[in-house]
Amino acid sequence: MEALDYHAEERRKAEFDVEEMKIVWAGSRQAYEISDRVARLVASDPVFRKDNRTMLSRKDLFKDTLRKAAHAWKRIIELRLSEEEASKLRFFVDQPVFTDLHWGMFIPAIKGQGNEEQQQKWLPMAYKMQIIGCYAQTELGHGSNVQGLETTATFDPETDEFVIHSPTLTSSKWWPGGLGKVSTHALIYARLITDGQDHGVHGFIVQLRSLDDHLPLPGITVGDIGMKFGSGAYNSMDNGVLRFDHVRILRDQMLMGVSQVTREGKFMQSDVPRQLVYGTMVYVRQKIVADASCALSRAVCIATRYSVVRRQFGSHNGGPETQVIDYKTQQSRLFPLLASAYAFRFVGEWLKWLYTDVTQRLQASDFSTLPEVHACTAGLKSVTTSATADAIEECRKLCGGHGYLSSSGLPELFAVYVPACTYEGDNVVLLLQVARFLMKTVSQLGSGKKPVGTIAYMGRSEHLLQCRCEVERAEDWLKPNVILEAFEARAARMSVTCAKNLNNFANQEEGFAQLATDLAEAAVAHVQLIIVSKFIEKLQQDIPGKGVKRQLEILFNVYALSLLHKHLGDFVASGCITPKQGALANEQLRLLYSQVRPNAIALVDAFNYTDHFLGSVLGRYDGNVYPKLYEEAWKDPLNETVVPDGYHEYIRPILKQHIRVARL
Repeated sequence: MEALDYHAEERRKAEFDVEEMKIVWAGSRQAYEISDRVARLVASDPVFRKDNRTMLSRKDLFKDTLRKAAHAWKRIIELRLSEEEASKLRFFVDQPVFTDLHWGMFIPAIKGQGNEEQQQKWLPMAYKMQIIGCYAQTELGHGSNVQGLETTATFDPETDEFVIHSPTLTSSKWWPGGLGKVSTHALIYARLITDGQDHGVHGFIVQLRSLDDHLPLPGITVGDIGMKFGSGAYNSMDNGVLRFDHVRILRDQMLMGVSQVTREGKFMQSDVPRQLVYGTMVYVRQKIVADASCALSRAVCIATRYSVVRRQFGSHNGGPETQVIDYKTQQSRLFPLLASAYAFRFVGEWLKWLYTDVTQRLQASDFSTLPEVHACTAGLKSVTTSATADAIEECRKLCGGHGYLSSSGLPELFAVYVPACTYEGDNVVLLLQVARFLMKTVSQLGSGKKPVGTIAYMGRSEHLLQCRCEVERAEDWLKPNVILEAFEARAARMSVTCAKNLNNFANQEEGFAQLATDLAEAAVAHVQLIIVSKFIEKLQQDIPGKGVKRQLEILFNVYALSLLHKHLGDFVASGCITPKQGALANEQLRLLYSQVRPNAIALVDAFNYTDHFLGSVLGRYDGNVYPKLYEEAWKDPLNETVVPDGYHEYIRPILKQHIRVARL
C-alpha cells in the first residue's frame, strides 16, 4: 500500500524547479549528488538509528556513539569514500562524537601550525586514526581570554624536554570534546616558559593515554565533566577535564611551524610568519557559519511542514479549520527564518572562498587582508550562531505544544546547537573585536587609506551620512540597490557615531568599556550588511532552473526587509529613511509573505533532508504526523508496564490512606 503524502497538494503549488533549487542549496551539482547519495546511505543503515537516543542512559548513549563512530569509519574504508564523502557521512550520522574535534581541529591545527617534519610524523597516523586527537585550549577558569591560560610548558635544557603542568585548579583543561574517555592525544595550549621567561601561549602535542591499554599516562588526570543540557544532545560527547602533574614531553612536540625552541632553550620565531595561525581560525569559523545554515534550515523545515499539517480555528459551516501557516502571525515569524537559512548558506559559501583566498595570500606573505578577514569571520560566527540558536527556539514555539516533545526533533536540535554561541569565541566578545576593527577603520578615513572588501562602503561614509532613501511606494523596497544603501548608511552611521563618542573619553579603553553595548550593536549592523551584500552577489550570478532566481529574489527581500523592520529605530536614526518609508517596507514585507506561502513546502524540500536526518515526527516528508506521534508515545520505557514501578510502594498507600505519620 502506497503511503499517503499529505504535502502533495502543497508541492504542486510550487512555482519553481525544486531539483534545481536543491543544486543551488548544495552549491553545485556534484555537491548535491554526493550529499544526496551519502544521506540515503546513512538513512538506510540500521546501525545509525537515532530515534531512541533521548531514552538511553548516559552510559548507553555513549556506548551507542562509540558503536556508530566505529561503524562509520568501517563504512568509509569499505566504500573507499573520498574526504568530502567521509565528511558528509559523519555529518548525516548526526550525533556529537569524539571524532568531531579530531577531524575538525586536531588535524587542521597540525597542518596549520606544525612544521614539515611534524606534519609528516603526526598526520599519517591521524588520518588513519591510529591516534585520536582533541583540541585542549579552554580551561576551567579561562575561555575567550586565551592569553589568560594558566597551564605551563617549561623547557628543561638538561633533558631537552618540556614539562607540562597544571599549577592551579582553574588551569584544568575543561570542555574539549573527545577528551573525557577516548582521545589518545591532545593539542594542549600552554604558556611557554624558557629560562624563567614567559613567551605566551603555544601549542603542544601531548599523548594522554597508552596505545596498548588506553590507561592515562603517568602524571595525567583525565575524565568526563558530566551531563550537559538536553537528553541526548551533547551528552553523546565525552567533553573532558584534564590536569597535568609535571608531565614531560619531547621538545619537538611543540608545534614549531611559526615559532620554536632550540636545543639550547632559545625561543625563536620561525621563517614562516606567525600570521599563518589565522588560517586555522578562518577554517574553523567558516565551518561554524556553514553549520549555522544547516541547523537553522533543519528547524525551519520541521516548523514549515508542521505549520501546513496543523489546523486551528477558522472553520465555518463544518468546513476544515485553517492551516496554521495561513495565519499572518505565523508567516511573519516563520518566513524570515526561512529566508535567513538561505542567506546564511550563501554567506557561508563566500566564506569558503575567503578561506581559500586568505590561505593563498598568507603563503605568499601577503597579510594585507588579515584584519578584515578576522573581523569577517568573528562577526559572522557571532551573528549567525546567535540568530540560529534563537531561531531554533522560535521554530519550537511555532510548533505549539507538540514542539516540546523530544519526538519533534526541536528540543534536541536546540540543545546540540546552542554551545555554538560560546565555543570558538563568546559571541559578545567577538562582536567587540569586530567593533575595534571598525573603530580603527573610521579613524583612518582621513589618512587617504582607502577601505576595501567588506568595509569599502566606509570610504563613502560622508555620502552615506547624508544620503536620503528614494522610496515613495512599497514596491520601491524591492530594488537591491535601495536596500543595500539603507544597510550601508545604517552601518556607517552607527560606527561613526561610536567613534565620535569614543573621542569624548581621555582613556580609550575606558571608552570601550562604557560604550560596549553601542559598539556591539554597530558590529551587528556591519555584519548584517555583509550578509545582505553577499545575498545580492548570489542573485547576480547565472542561476538556472524555472523560477529559481525569482524565489531567491523573494527570499532576499524577506530577509533584508525583516531585518529593517526589526531594527527600524537604527535605520531611522541613520537619517537615511523616514518612519513613513519604514512603514512602506513593512507593507511590502506582508505582500512578500503571500508570495512565499505557495512555495513554502518546496523551499524546505530543497534542503533535501531525509526523515532520518531531520529526526522529527512533525517534520516528516509525507506529513503523516498524528498517527506517528501516537505511535511514538507508546515506545517510551514508562509504557513498558501498565502499572508503574513504585505503585505499591508510593501510590497505593496514598490512595488507601495508609500513610504512616511520624510525630515530632
